[in-house]
Amino acid sequence: MTTTAAKKNTKKDFKKIIPDAFKEYVLEHGDSPKSIFKFSKDLKMKEEEFYSYFTSFEAIKSAIWVEMFEDTLSQIEAQEVFNEYSAREKFLGFLFTWIEILKKNRSYLLSLYGSSSSQLTSLPKEASDFKEKFKDFANEIILEGKETEEIANRPFISEKYDEAMWIQLWFVFQYWLKDQSPRFEKTDAAIEKSVNLAFDLMGKSALDSFLDFAKFMYQSK
Repeated sequence: MTTTAAKKNTKKDFKKIIPDAFKEYVLEHGDSPKSIFKFSKDLKMKEEEFYSYFTSFEAIKSAIWVEMFEDTLSQIEAQEVFNEYSAREKFLGFLFTWIEILKKNRSYLLSLYGSSSSQLTSLPKEASDFKEKFKDFANEIILEGKETEEIANRPFISEKYDEAMWIQLWFVFQYWLKDQSPRFEKTDAAIEKSVNLAFDLMGKSALDSFLDFAKFMYQSK
């Protein structure tokens, strides 16, 4: 009786199973599934049951983007020292940790986004929720930076800082997709140099960081 009751109470976590199965399909076929009906059938679930969790393949991809963001956030916030970081250090910490999360999904991400990686500011529709969550996080960093005067409060321009940080994050993603260096060392360098440039631009002085970053990009061609 106990075993039977336990089986009845055991419910599959399709909120996790479906994204994992989707990633596995993309890894095996190099593209998204063609039919929700067939994809659901392979998972041994009815199509209408699938819609209880996700309404489209785009919704699954969106959930995967959000999951990678939340995994990054949970890892950096678990570090006690993180709260003591400056705004610049927090953004650096986020990007370095985010790249480590992306590495676990590199083949999946390359399958879906590798061919369009030449367009710096291109944003797939499914990344919009991720962008919104990231900009909330960026605005927290910006507010802290303004309070400590690490970031200058400039009329009109300050309102665009979060969008600038988003463009920078997307640049890092595109750069990483194309990076062929061992251990993605060039991506690490790109993160450090671009963040230093960004915070110098948001702060007082920018010329030295701009020249250093321009030199790095020229030498990396």
